[in-house]
Amino acid sequence: MASSRDTLKSYREKRDPRCTPEPMGDGRQADRPRFVIQQHAASTLHYDLRLEVDGVLKSWAVPKGPSTDPRIKRLAVPTEDHPLAYADFEGVIPEGEYGAGTVLIWDRGHYRNLKEGDERSSVAEQLEDGHATVWLEGEKLRGGYALIRTDLAQGKDWLLVKMDDEGADARRNPTSTEPESVVTGRTLAEISREAGRDEA
Repeated sequence: MASSRDTLKSYREKRDPRCTPEPMGDGRQADRPRFVIQQHAASTLHYDLRLEVDGVLKSWAVPKGPSTDPRIKRLAVPTEDHPLAYADFEGVIPEGEYGAGTVLIWDRGHYRNLKEGDERSSVAEQLEDGHATVWLEGEKLRGGYALIRTDLAQGKDWLLVKMDDEGADARRNPTSTEPESVVTGRTLAEISREAGRDEA
């Protein structure tokens, strides 16, 4: 199994620590695996889902953000592994840098593996097989979610689907009704404005 330092090579090659406030250190593993969803106003607005797996944050860009409606399937495009320290990152990536734009911690918490005890049951093994199910315990999201690899784009794209459980709610649209950071209560516009004042 590759070390977290090996799997973070792509992350570090894309970023200049002298120019971006993004964390470069590995970060610490939690007692329970964490997840974070970051709203990211880059070239297009999207949400980054990150799951703590084997010492790194496995990451997907979800253009429309997570849904609480089991009937809705959200596209999830895998991105490079991120360091665990990224779970606490909220701020502005400067223009000209990879992923330039404002990042907000939209939701975070812990998750548990819904296939614990099954053959090839670890989340890492499930992701390798192309179908993982986890239970999120966040501040905005709660319940089971499935990540399913598709045949689209040579199997590189995934779908994020809410499972039909007590956390499902077809009437709720948290990405539009709950835009604030769960850490600071700020919006993307407020984070961007404050970063601009800090640079002045």
